[in-house]
Amino acid sequence: MTTRSLIRALGILPLLLAGCSLTPETVFYNAILPEQRDLAVRSPEQLPSAPVPSIPSPRTVSDPRPGTPEWKLSLDEAIRISLENARVVRVLAGITASSAGRTIYDAAITNTTIDQAQARFDPNFFWNNSFNRTETPVATFDPFNPGMSLITGTRNDDYRLALGLNKTNVLGGQWTVNATENPLRVSNAPLGSLPLNPQNRSALEVGYTQPLLQGAGFAVNTAPIVIARIDTERSYFQYKDSVQEMVRGVIEAYWNLIQARIEVFARDIQVELSKAALDKAEAEQSVGRKNISDPAQARVTYNQFRSALIAAKASVLAREGALRNILGLPTEDCRQIIPVSAPTGTRLRHDWDNIVALAEQQRPDIIELKLVLEADGVRLIQAENLTLPKLDANALYRWNGLSGEMPNGQRLESGASKFTDWTIGINFSVPLGFREGRARTRQQQLLIVRDKANLEQQIHATLHSLAVSLRDLDSSYDQYLALKETRAAALLNLEVQRALYVTGTNIYLNFLQALNDWGNAITAESQALINYNVALATLERQTGTILQTHGLVFYEEHKRFAGPLGVFGHGRDYPSASPPIGSPRRYPDTGAPGESTFDLKRPDVRIPARDKGERLGKPNEEVP
Repeated sequence: MTTRSLIRALGILPLLLAGCSLTPETVFYNAILPEQRDLAVRSPEQLPSAPVPSIPSPRTVSDPRPGTPEWKLSLDEAIRISLENARVVRVLAGITASSAGRTIYDAAITNTTIDQAQARFDPNFFWNNSFNRTETPVATFDPFNPGMSLITGTRNDDYRLALGLNKTNVLGGQWTVNATENPLRVSNAPLGSLPLNPQNRSALEVGYTQPLLQGAGFAVNTAPIVIARIDTERSYFQYKDSVQEMVRGVIEAYWNLIQARIEVFARDIQVELSKAALDKAEAEQSVGRKNISDPAQARVTYNQFRSALIAAKASVLAREGALRNILGLPTEDCRQIIPVSAPTGTRLRHDWDNIVALAEQQRPDIIELKLVLEADGVRLIQAENLTLPKLDANALYRWNGLSGEMPNGQRLESGASKFTDWTIGINFSVPLGFREGRARTRQQQLLIVRDKANLEQQIHATLHSLAVSLRDLDSSYDQYLALKETRAAALLNLEVQRALYVTGTNIYLNFLQALNDWGNAITAESQALINYNVALATLERQTGTILQTHGLVFYEEHKRFAGPLGVFGHGRDYPSASPPIGSPRRYPDTGAPGESTFDLKRPDVRIPARDKGERLGKPNEEVP
């Protein structure tokens, strides 16, 4: 086949690739990809399904499932469960929990950038092979007929081998060791026209290049590794910060559940007492001792309290759902969570200077800004290095060899070190003005000033946050003490007003006001104590010591290799960070529901038998 025929065959190759139908449209759509002029959106059914656990429907106020087994859960156990389920860190947001944007894998993923930066100094081995044939036709005059020409050519077959090793050191220098082989055979060469055919050229060379100014020195060459290590620390403290917020959210969600259960207790008593008052008013109306106003008012009050009780029960389910969410538990597992840790009622005596020192040293966000400044200093070294001219010293030594077959068929070979090359030189280059280097240096200096300002601002904001937390702490505790006395007074007032109402010496509205005051006093006292305990957790969060306070520490798995011990002995993904470990011991299991710490006393709801006997025609006796 001639060259022209081959070109023609290649010209129709796109048509053959298009298929049997050689229409222009077919050729266009099969041989050349068209423009994407519409949205290729798949149907949702075509997408792979995500695993969804099979769980029962949640409990509601209409479907409370009273036979649901109780799960007595302490706060320390709740914290431990949240850490075990925190592959994705969650934070509390009202009556739900959402992702904090941090996962257990973030620090480990960033940790891999250290090896990526260190890889620059790993030795690099190369082995290149190529087999080549060149046969270029040339036209020459026919020596036997000057008016004619001949087309001839010489075929060269050679093999090229390049084998070597190069390595960059931490000072910026680069070593190279290369070995080359180049056997060559010339075919159709006139006999005796070549002194060696085939022949083999070989060489072994050792070279070293060392920067003397730009790119020289340990600090500038290891800067990417240092920055990668700092970034790993930053990722770790960002993860720790989100874990601290998650633990604080678990504590708040736990106390909120206790508060919701206390409110159910108060509303339930209010419903019970208002129902007894309604029954009394209706009974007295039926015998003509009361007009219609008291039963009407009592019926309104009773239904209002019923509505409030339903709302309180719904709040318990919502608060339990929020706790389940932040713990990483399913919405329903056929267990009813009963918190059995009691909130503390002991006043915290704080030392302002000690708290400030702790926050400056332990807060992850402040530590992160310190690390940013440290990384800025390393980047400044890199930027200042660009303001230096390039001055590189290089040296090379090469051993050359040649061997081959002479026309007489004998082999000829040079000595091992008979032919040598060497090179020693210095290369210099400089950009006039150093515009880029000076601009990068100014930029990095400004970034350092900016990040220092950010650190100062964060410390400023931290001090104000600590002050707010301390004010909230003292305010909540003082309110708790005042409301504790208010509840005792409200209980006494309720019993007095109810006794007066039952004996007919008081109006119903006074009894209703006392009942409202008592329920509000219970919820307000419990809310103040809950706020105090939440403020304690918030203060620990503000100082960055909430994990240590609850007996938790981080054991960070910096680097693990794949192998029998790593894969089967530990059982974690590679690479993987570790959650905090330890045994929380701040709020142990008390064995009783957490709300029992409030000494909830049920008012005396008995109706004197004399009134009931007169109303119902029964002998005088006490009826509960």
